[in-house]
Amino acid sequence: MLGWSQELLSRNAGVSRQTIVDFERSLRVPIANNLAAIVTALEGAGIGFIPENGGGAGVRFRNPSGSR
Repeated sequence: MLGWSQELLSRNAGVSRQTIVDFERSLRVPIANNLAAIVTALEGAGIGFIPENGGGAGVRFRNPSGSR
């Protein structure tokens, strides 16, 4: 959605590029603090995560005003 490369996400999240590669390939789930850093980086860039609500979990761009 953001058009970020693996390198850019790894820099913004402060995790190794290999962590991103392995996660994208479903080879492993990052440890909790790395996963939290990835989420924080994406949220900081305007991505909102939608929890499972019977219709499936998802992502979207957050409202620019900051409300969800």
